[in-house]
Amino acid sequence: MDTIKFGCTITSNQPSVPLGMEIWLDDLKFFDQDHIDQDYIVEHEISDDDGDHELRFVLKNKQSGHTQVDADGNILSDAVLSITDMRFDEINCDYLISTLAKYHHDYNGSQDPVVDEFYGEIGCNGTVTLKFSTPIYIWLLENL
Repeated sequence: MDTIKFGCTITSNQPSVPLGMEIWLDDLKFFDQDHIDQDYIVEHEISDDDGDHELRFVLKNKQSGHTQVDADGNILSDAVLSITDMRFDEINCDYLISTLAKYHHDYNGSQDPVVDEFYGEIGCNGTVTLKFSTPIYIWLLENL
């Protein structure tokens, strides 16, 4: 069985705020951290056999107090997590993943659920999903 390596870096803009992250591949949770208080370099081996997959990044533990707003409702500061250096077998896919991934959230329960674009940062409890297929190099060629 051939494998490929997925990797990324998870960073918090406010390490003192206990934002958490889970990363799933299909039904397997391969990363689970309740407090991203430092940069985490995450790597995971994936079978490169024919198949369809879903990669999910789940932000958890966000509370309303983690966002500071002024009297007019303008955001003054907000705790967010960045997902960068996303790669398959050392091929940087930040742009491709940002183009194809979708961010499902409900503004931490304050609004109806939405599906947003993903720009590398997540600041509401929710899930970024990326559907892809293997062999990965064929999927990369089809989506570049």
